[in-house]
Amino acid sequence: MAKARAIVKRRKAVRNIRKITKTMQMIATAKFQKALKRAVAAKPYSRKTRELVGELASSIGDIEHPLLRRPGAAESAHRIALLVITSNRGLAGAYNGSILRTCHKFLEKEKAASTQIDLYVCGKKGVNYFNFQKLPITQRFDQFGDAPKYDLVAEVADQFIARFVKGEVDAVHVAYMNFASAGSQKPEVLTLLPLSDIAAAKPERSKAETSKPDAPHYNAIYDFYPDAKSLLDELLPLTVKTTLFQCFLDATTSENIARMIAMKSATDNADKMVKSLTMRYNRARQSQITTELSEIMGGVEAMKS
Repeated sequence: MAKARAIVKRRKAVRNIRKITKTMQMIATAKFQKALKRAVAAKPYSRKTRELVGELASSIGDIEHPLLRRPGAAESAHRIALLVITSNRGLAGAYNGSILRTCHKFLEKEKAASTQIDLYVCGKKGVNYFNFQKLPITQRFDQFGDAPKYDLVAEVADQFIARFVKGEVDAVHVAYMNFASAGSQKPEVLTLLPLSDIAAAKPERSKAETSKPDAPHYNAIYDFYPDAKSLLDELLPLTVKTTLFQCFLDATTSENIARMIAMKSATDNADKMVKSLTMRYNRARQSQITTELSEIMGGVEAMKS
């Protein structure tokens, strides 16, 4: 009977765990829906802002701006800032591990090039990882919750812009989980500053345009009012802020969907374990009943003799 009782206790514990994972799955699903709406709504704006600035910068020609500064061939980037966006909580599958592995490869590559790295971390999981690796953290950001606000992200972006303009860092990178769709998320390291690449980047074409390879593509010609420098002074910092804000939105959405998938998998595994334990309990109980019946029949036969 002791074995059957142990199986019953274990089955009860698994059922309690299943209730917790099921509840967490439902919460993650609700948060994912909200985060998805924000990420999808903001992505066209941030993408079009970046395309507009790229067209303006390319149409102006020779232009100098602090945010477009890039070290020359003789002076390669010798000091960079890296912002790593992770989660504050676990139970999100391989979400944090994928980001940190990608970040580790990037750090190894930059260290091989003798580059000094200022490490900025958002999320307790990233802080714990770098503390365990004994890597110094320049600053940690704990003000972002499940729904990052644009004002808080803009303050962080202003901090990076100020350091870049002063020449304290030669580049700013962001390591995060890029959200492409509900079934596709990819960890990557995005170059936030400098913005010199956007002038050479070609604007994205719509699906209707890409379906017609022979269709002509026209470059827009702009008349500037006010002057081009004033426009870029306004649009370039806005591009940095919206890009960083989109990174935070993608990271939050990816975290919620990773936790939703992980909790669904845990719930399904708990269901399978409950069924397996029920079968083991039935076998143990049947074996015990058979043993008891054999003992009773043996006692009856002994009394008859």
